[in-house]
Amino acid sequence: MECLLDHIVLNVEDVEKMTAFYAETLMMPPERLEAYRSGQVPFPSVRLNADTIIDLFPQTMWRKDAPDGKGFGNLNHFCIALDKAAWQNLRDRLVEHNIAIEDGPAPRWGAHGTGTSIYFRDPEGNLIEARYYAPENHARPCLLGT
Repeated sequence: MECLLDHIVLNVEDVEKMTAFYAETLMMPPERLEAYRSGQVPFPSVRLNADTIIDLFPQTMWRKDAPDGKGFGNLNHFCIALDKAAWQNLRDRLVEHNIAIEDGPAPRWGAHGTGTSIYFRDPEGNLIEARYYAPENHARPCLLGT
């Protein structure tokens, strides 16, 4: 299976320090940083390439869900992008296999702007987001079971 990795999400304790590291040291341009700083969006991102971003979740977005109050490590979830038909097929298969959809469908920010996504877990508890974008966003989605 060939797939497009849309984004990963890191739980971070210091958004400014992490943004500076990725932007200045690794030369990954920040996205939505000023909107984050002004409170318009809940987190900033840095761009890995044309198809993939790294979202930097501040403590307010992950600490509340952690049983120990510290979080589950740095990786929050990963996201795959599909075309709409493949996304609908995946959603149907999740239902058929009694795999709970924990959240969504809902519009969410990703590497190609806002898309529609759902969240579910793999057998070991890793959180996976699956999304599709409107055709004008030009994502090259994976074909996952079309």
